[in-house]
Amino acid sequence: MKDIISQILTGKDNQTNDIARWSWLISLAVVIGLAIYEVMNHAGFSIREFAESVGIISGAHGAAVMMKKDTEPQ
Repeated sequence: MKDIISQILTGKDNQTNDIARWSWLISLAVVIGLAIYEVMNHAGFSIREFAESVGIISGAHGAAVMMKKDTEPQ
């Protein structure tokens, strides 16, 4: 399990931490955590807003990874 997580959060060399991937993970965890919090407190929950948030996070961080792909260590 640790190997899978390190492959997700590191660059091509699987050793150097990647700030864009860490930022993606933290952002996604916050959005999911807030959605769970709203459901648990019986607040209004909009699946559309949740989907838009996840889409924005994925798009922005995907673009960041693509922009810096040539600068990663081999």
